[in-house]
Amino acid sequence: MDLMELVKLRAMKPEDLDAIVDIDKTILGTPRRDYWENLISAIEKRSGIVPIVAELEGKVVAFVIGEASGWEYGVPEEVGWIHTIGVDPDHQGKGMGAIVLREMLTNMKKVGVSVVYTMVNWKDGALLRFFDRMEFDRGDMINLQKRL
Repeated sequence: MDLMELVKLRAMKPEDLDAIVDIDKTILGTPRRDYWENLISAIEKRSGIVPIVAELEGKVVAFVIGEASGWEYGVPEEVGWIHTIGVDPDHQGKGMGAIVLREMLTNMKKVGVSVVYTMVNWKDGALLRFFDRMEFDRGDMINLQKRL
């Protein structure tokens, strides 16, 4: 059976927070409940783009959080941002990330987004390869930083 036939994609609900925190903790080793509560709340307030989760056998196994922009200085409204994508390590490498990202991109396109940005650590080869497979290219913006 095709994975898409088994996966249920839906809008993230408040009761999904525990699953999101668990996936993140499994990947990073530290629980960040406050971070996720604040991020999801902020996105809901300023964007019409709803975070997406993928369920497999009733369990949230992947999620993506993004938004349509227009609130940042000099960024037109037709710009979308992928803030984060998370896949339970037991389900990585099986296409779950691609499934939730494609759904997010479809939703963004429906509201007029024509270009989508994300930021990836240059040393994170696996994530760079993932976004390359999803046909993301280097953009025109440059990430600048100053250490203090």
